[in-house]
Amino acid sequence: MVTSHALKRKTLVQAVLPTSLATGILTVLGGAGLTAVLAQISIPLPFTPVPITLQTMGALLVGSALGSRKGFLSQLVYLLAGLVGLPVFAGGVGGSAHLFGATGGYIVGFLAAAYLAGLLAERGWDRSRRVVLAMVLADAATFCLGMAWLVPFVGIAQVAAQGLLPFIPGEILKILLASGALPLAWKVTRRT
Repeated sequence: MVTSHALKRKTLVQAVLPTSLATGILTVLGGAGLTAVLAQISIPLPFTPVPITLQTMGALLVGSALGSRKGFLSQLVYLLAGLVGLPVFAGGVGGSAHLFGATGGYIVGFLAAAYLAGLLAERGWDRSRRVVLAMVLADAATFCLGMAWLVPFVGIAQVAAQGLLPFIPGEILKILLASGALPLAWKVTRRT
C-alpha cells in the first residue's frame, strides 16, 4: 500500500507514466524539446538583446512535471543541444556565441528554475495554493542568473530596464498559466 506521503513526493510524470530508464530518457528529451519549441515563440524588443519568449514557462512546467533531477537534466540537454549548434534557442539559433552572449545567463537560469520548480513539486507545492509561490521562486532564479550575466553587455545601470522590467507582465501571465495548469493536471491524473 502506498502512503499519502509517498504519493505527495511523486511528480506528475511519475504519477502518469511507468518508471523505467526508457521513460526517464524520453521524458528528459521531451522536456528539452518542449523548451526548444517554446523558445521559438519569440518577440524581439528593440531596446534590449533579451527577447520575450515562452522558454521560462517551459522550464517551470518541465521542472514541475519531471522533478528536480530530470527537470534539471532536460534543461541541460536543451542547453547542450544549443551549444553544439542545434537551432533550439530563441529565434531558431544555436551555437556557443549565442550561449555565451547577452542572453546566455537566462538559458543557464533555466537549469536552476527547473531544478527548483521540481524540488518544490516533489514536496507537493505543484498541487496546492503554494504553486504560485513555487513558480515565482523558480522564475526568479532564471532572472537572477540572466540579469547577472547581462550586466557586462548592457551595464549595471541598464540591467533592470533591459533584463527584467519589460518582462514582468509576461512573466506574471506565464506564472499564472503554469500555476493553473499544474493543479488541473493533478486533478485529471487522480481521476484516471
